[in-house]
Amino acid sequence: QVQLVESGGGLVQAGGSLRLSCAASGSAFHINDMGWYRQAPGKQRELVAVMASDGSTNYADSVKGRFTISRDNAKNTVYLQMNSLKPEDTAVYYCNSHGVLILQSKTLEVWGQGTRVTVSS
Repeated sequence: QVQLVESGGGLVQAGGSLRLSCAASGSAFHINDMGWYRQAPGKQRELVAVMASDGSTNYADSVKGRFTISRDNAKNTVYLQMNSLKPEDTAVYYCNSHGVLILQSKTLEVWGQGTRVTVSS
C-alpha cells in the first residue's frame, strides 16, 4: 500500500510562516494529485490546496495569496508554504493523494495522519 507522512507543523505567531511537507512511499503508485486539507476544532475538514499532475492548482479562497502548494515529483513529495498565518488557520492539516496502484491497476485515495498547526494571536 501507500503511506503519506507529513511534517512541518507547529506553533507560530500570527503573521509568521510555516512549511508543511508530505512524502508518499510504499507500493508503486502513480500520483494524479496531491493536496492539503485541514480540520479545525468543531468544523468539517476542508480543502486548502491541491496540485494535479499537470501542475494545475486549486486553492481555498481563504488562503489565496498567502499559501503556495508545490510538488517534487521525483521525491513524490508535496509542500505547502504558509505565509501571513492567521489564528483562523489553526487546524490539523492532512495530506491527501489520489492515484493508481500500478501493479494492481487500482485507483486509491490516501490520507496522511495529520500535522497540527497552531497560530497564536
